[in-house]
This record gives sequence, structure tokens and C-alpha cells, in this order.
Amino acid sequence: MTNDREEILEDEDELYEHHRIVVDKGQSLLRVDRFLMDRLPNASRTKIQAGIDTESVRVNDKPTKASYKIKPLDVITVSLPHPPRDTDILPENIPLTIVFEDDDLLVLNKPAGLVVHPAHGNWSGTLVNALVYHFQNLPTTRNGTIRPGLVHRIDKDTSGLMVIAKTEYAMTHLARQFFEHSIERTYNALVWGLPDPAEGTITGYIGRSVKDRKVQAIYSDETKGKWAVTHYKTLESLRYVSLLQCNLETGRTHQIRAHLKHIGHPLFNDATYGGDRILRGNPVGSYKAFVENAFKLLPRQALHAKSLGFIHPRTRAWLQFDSDLPDDFQAALDKWRNKIVNDER
Repeated sequence: MTNDREEILEDEDELYEHHRIVVDKGQSLLRVDRFLMDRLPNASRTKIQAGIDTESVRVNDKPTKASYKIKPLDVITVSLPHPPRDTDILPENIPLTIVFEDDDLLVLNKPAGLVVHPAHGNWSGTLVNALVYHFQNLPTTRNGTIRPGLVHRIDKDTSGLMVIAKTEYAMTHLARQFFEHSIERTYNALVWGLPDPAEGTITGYIGRSVKDRKVQAIYSDETKGKWAVTHYKTLESLRYVSLLQCNLETGRTHQIRAHLKHIGHPLFNDATYGGDRILRGNPVGSYKAFVENAFKLLPRQALHAKSLGFIHPRTRAWLQFDSDLPDDFQAALDKWRNKIVNDER
């Protein structure tokens, strides 16, 4: 079974550190950046300045400047990427497939099997280890700490596009776009069954399952999880399985996997969510052998982050990227297509 322990981490919203500070009545006039450096010990001046530049620091619900002098009873709100932990990450020469790079960011195509974020049982061989090796001075408090450049993540056994920040400003700006759900993300998913309706929206509060903490469950009670929205559209129906396009409106842990399980159509070969069993068709004889061979072709959940769109932090231009399905996903999909064609002869 796939080990998803390293992927039960923060939702993308939680990449933001929230503060609401009401200035004391007796506070003397002081620049807001200096005031925040005293109040936020884990935030460097560079980080605070990036927050101000990207309007992630607000005074009385309005954007501010670093030179603004706070007054008594001002209300300051701050949304910044979490400060990194003091855990050293060893650089490792792990190849990266980079599809775009400039001075501010890079977009890469992550292969299935590569853990994004170091965690218990996976302190080496991760995307972060690779980033530390390939790029110097990524935006962290200290180069080589736990979160260099990361503003989002995708699961270990999900393939596809990710954006990495190369500067503090880019990290704050991109993280805010994720927080505000303005990033465009499209996934391709091969699922069991034929969703009815063929196109729709899945909603609910996602939180850890009380039965298995590796699994996310969908609740109707807002106290048990966080609101999540996934839009899906059937691209191709193959009798036993379907190819879906999924667009994320929110970014919860295992969101697509949990949502599709919730509506009775788990991802093909998703061991964590029950998709590694034959869920459509009679599981005997030649059909059973066919599915087992398809599992071998695609030995992971059938999910690929196909496209990614966002506003460039510095130029403000809209950037849009698309990727091909990886070989294992394409091979399994073609196998199902060929089966349907052969069955109809």
C-alpha cells in the first residue's frame, strides 16, 4: 500500500500565518515594518516588506506602506507564509523537469513517487532536497531549511505541475494567490465507474477520518473539517472507468481523492481510498487479469496535475502551463480504451 503519511500535512490555506494586532492606546508613532519586526519574531524585515508589497499586510483593512506610522488602536492584519522550522535539509542531486524558469519562480513537472515535503520516514529523496541542491538562496529564513520555495504541494504519487518561488516577494505573492483561490489548476483523473451527472461540483467539509488518520473524510458539519469545492467534468467514458477533468476551487489535503471517493468514484488504483480493488465489472477470469495488469502499468493513484495558471508576481502577466499525461497514466488509459474497442467488435 502507498505510504501517504508524508502527505497528511497542511492545507494550502494553512501555508499562511495569520495575525490580527490591535495597537495599544499608549503606542507611540512607529513605522509599521519596525513595529511588526518586534511583534513577529520569526519574520525577517525582507519577509515583512514582501508582505507589504503584496498587500498581505493591511492597516485598518487597507494596503499600507513600510513607512506608514502606526497610531493607537490601528488594526493590523498580517498574512505571511509560515516561518520555516529549524530543521536542516541535505542537498541531493535529484533531477528536476523544469518547464519554465525566470528570476522569480520556476514551474516543474513532478514525477509520481517523489515526495514533496520532508517528514517522518522521508527526510531524504524529496523535492525539497532537490531544490536545495539546484537553487541557492531560496526564500527561507535560512537557506536549507524545511520549506525552500514551497507555496503548495501535490501528493507523493500524484504527478504534474508545481510552481516554486525563488524570492521572498514571489513566495508571498504566490502564496496569497493560493490563499485567495485565484490559481487555476486542472487535474486529469481516471476513476472507477461513470459519474452521474457527467459534470458537477462536489462540496463538503474535509477533515481527518476518525477511523484512519491517513484518510481524509467528507463531513456536513463545519466543526469537523474545512470547506472544499471540486468541479469535475467527464472527458471520456470507458464503461468501467472514466477520465475526468477536475478543477480545484480550494486546496485541501487529498481533496480530489477524498471527494471522488465520497461520490462513489475513487481514483483507479488509489490504495488509500479503496481504488486498488475491482469496483466495476465482475472480478473473475480474464477481466480480473486485465485489471490486475492495468494496476501494474499504473502502480499508483491515477491523478495528474495537468495544467497550472497564475499571475506572475512581478510582471503581473497571466502565465498558463499545460503538461502531457505521464507514460504510466497514458499506458493504463490506452489499455482501457483498447479493451472497449475489442469488446465492441
